[in-house]
Amino acid sequence: MKLRPYFPGIPPLLTAIAIFVALQSAIQAAQAKWWKGNLHTHSLWSDGDDYPEMIVQWYKSSGYDFLALSDHNTLSSGQRWKEIKTSAGGVDAFDKYLARFGTDWVEQKWQAGKRLARLKPLGEFRSLFEEPGRFLLIESEEITAGYKGKPVHINATNIRHFIKPLDGDSVLEVMQKNINAVMDQRQQTGQPMFPHLNHPNFVWGVTAEELMQVRGERFFEVYNGHPAVRNEGDATHASTDRIWDIMLTWRLAVLNMEPIYGLGVDDSHNYHATASNLSNSGRGWVMVRANHLTPEHIVKAMEEGDFYASSGVRVREIIANKTQLSIQLDPEPGITYKTTFIGTRKGFDQTHTSVVGDDGKPLGVTDRYSDDVGAILDEQSGPTPSYSLKGDEIYVRAKIVSSKLKHNPYVEGEHETAWIQPLIPGRLPR
Repeated sequence: MKLRPYFPGIPPLLTAIAIFVALQSAIQAAQAKWWKGNLHTHSLWSDGDDYPEMIVQWYKSSGYDFLALSDHNTLSSGQRWKEIKTSAGGVDAFDKYLARFGTDWVEQKWQAGKRLARLKPLGEFRSLFEEPGRFLLIESEEITAGYKGKPVHINATNIRHFIKPLDGDSVLEVMQKNINAVMDQRQQTGQPMFPHLNHPNFVWGVTAEELMQVRGERFFEVYNGHPAVRNEGDATHASTDRIWDIMLTWRLAVLNMEPIYGLGVDDSHNYHATASNLSNSGRGWVMVRANHLTPEHIVKAMEEGDFYASSGVRVREIIANKTQLSIQLDPEPGITYKTTFIGTRKGFDQTHTSVVGDDGKPLGVTDRYSDDVGAILDEQSGPTPSYSLKGDEIYVRAKIVSSKLKHNPYVEGEHETAWIQPLIPGRLPR
């Protein structure tokens, strides 16, 4: 009897290959899981107020799967001693550190009449916490630069060597030079790593027009839990959500560039008191879908857009293909959810104007754009929202807001939220 091909007109061998590939894809999909992580964290190595081991312990015990320590313009390596009394957190922080880890681990000494504590480097303490498939620490640096008082902060995730911040003649040039430095290190070392722009609205440092032009940049913080970063913008300045839509629209439809994905992070500094005016842990994170908990798999999945950002809303499944963006939430009893599908359609109005001050001069902030940019395409309630593509969308993303007020919000009245990465028709599904 002749072997009849499963697909008409396709030889049996090719049919078998197609089935094998499909099975492999199904197996990989079955293995993949969501990993929770924070990519923006500060310790006593820069301006945080606690010892790194204490911070890592909190994240691991709080259900996180990975953590990036990202201190300003430094890596947690080499020898460093801090005066206990005058350091952030002071004697109270040290006493808690000593009580938790004991005299066999904690190092202290007296020098010139001052009591000092040694800061342990990452390579020394990571073995206390890391577990294969359970918890991962990632080396990172917040490359902290600026231009004429405007902060330009770039996190480098999974960095291998320290990068000195670079200056430039504009905000755009400072961003580009520091991002280039990260990508150059990646190319030279072969180690997967990526840069991301931190808190664009911190001191109103970066506009959508500046960020949309940067090459090699694939991520920015749509949500940052520090109380000074102004995610929501104000009457003069665009929110980070608005900045995201402007960037996506122009990069995809006008500049022919890669999309930028949105991150949620803590930017934690304060670990001994809890208040909205402090930058505490547990406010924002990413959920990354990957087969394995390794830096390589986390970086790869994020660069493919296979993650979402959250400040509390949990997602069970995201299906993004050529016809739809469908989401299955992991709902809490008694909590309601509203999903807004946001995007820009082909043929959108490209008009935009500068925001001017009372003197009629441009203020140097993000321009005002047509309502066509980042338009509301649909709104749905419930745990299984889905949007079917109409065929003219440049991109579609989703923002999910729950009825649950956030515990320890960065701003009063904040509701738990999730941000789903954009589906871009014409590109391979994530």
